[in-house]
Amino acid sequence: MMTITFLPFTFSLMVAFPEAPLGILLFCVCVMAVGAVQALIVVYAFHFPHLLSPQIEHSAHRALYRQHILGIILRGPALCLAAAGFSLFFYPVSYLLMATVIFLPYVSKAAGWCRARLAGPREPPAHSLEIFTFDLHEPLSKERVEAFSDGVYAIVATLLILDICEDNVPDSKDVKEKFHGSLVAALGASGPHFLAYFGSFATVGLLWFAHHSLFLHIRKATQPMGLLNTLSLAFVGGLPLAYQQTSAFARRPHDELESVRVSCAIIFFASIFQFAIWTTALLQEGETLQPSARFGGQEHAFMFAKLVLYPCASLLAFACTCVLSRFSTAIFHIMQIAVPFAFLLLRLLVRLALAGLRGLRGLRGLARPARARPVPGALDDARSPLLPAPC
Repeated sequence: MMTITFLPFTFSLMVAFPEAPLGILLFCVCVMAVGAVQALIVVYAFHFPHLLSPQIEHSAHRALYRQHILGIILRGPALCLAAAGFSLFFYPVSYLLMATVIFLPYVSKAAGWCRARLAGPREPPAHSLEIFTFDLHEPLSKERVEAFSDGVYAIVATLLILDICEDNVPDSKDVKEKFHGSLVAALGASGPHFLAYFGSFATVGLLWFAHHSLFLHIRKATQPMGLLNTLSLAFVGGLPLAYQQTSAFARRPHDELESVRVSCAIIFFASIFQFAIWTTALLQEGETLQPSARFGGQEHAFMFAKLVLYPCASLLAFACTCVLSRFSTAIFHIMQIAVPFAFLLLRLLVRLALAGLRGLRGLRGLARPARARPVPGALDDARSPLLPAPC
């Protein structure tokens, strides 16, 4: 874990000095160290078979399983070793190899699919290892997805307050000279920063609340849902950037329009990927969703409204800034204030909307002319003169 936490520093070095080999070397060393530790864990687990899953523990091809798993684990460090070598004399190849490490599982799956299309499906061997392939319908650990997501939200919320603690505590000398000893006046000068902090924290909290409600109704997570959740968290990680943009309105008013649009875009993508998770779950609702959240369930309409609120609000705010660019800051602050209140009243609003729809359906039913039902026996009486009398 310590080595993994060092990776962001190596990314910063590679961005700041793309031609210097030091950042590439440090990244490759970290990946190789992580791969070596994972390989040791695998060797240790196979040395004590009771630590393995029952399927592998009782398999007659345990050595083949070990070789296959070690091959998957060590191919990333092997590519990083080659990337470290190329960084000394031709760094573009190093970046290509490092990108290959990230996309290698997807490239392998795509290559296997193309091979099956061109050469036809091959008969799997008797000791097939399909459990280690990438399958879109393969379930993920729902608890691991939730734990990782909660960690990201907690870190993002912490980063917001760190900026205030560091930059917005007034100096005692400035309080005496500029504000005549009034601490309240000194803190009031940082009012836009505090307003941006509370708005950004409310956004993070409500996105976490929507995420928690979503996975509360999900019974089983799948690979596409995990990928969409990762994309959503990537934009959630950009919310501190949105906070820095909105807190700088007072210092750089000429950049406020671009700052508002960037903030709206970050919030939109962070929330729309949550809605995409919900849509993906609905495609297999019998396996992935609780009965109350499926089509026609008690919580379906409420969950839909909860997940669609932030995408619609951020998209509407972005569109309004294109038309009313002079009021972009006011529009953004209105969105930050209105959305939390809408969340509080959401269940009431959904019930009122559903009641209104039922009322409209009832009015349409009354407006249609009722068809007269035929009286039993009337048709027979009308036809009776045309029939011959019985003998």
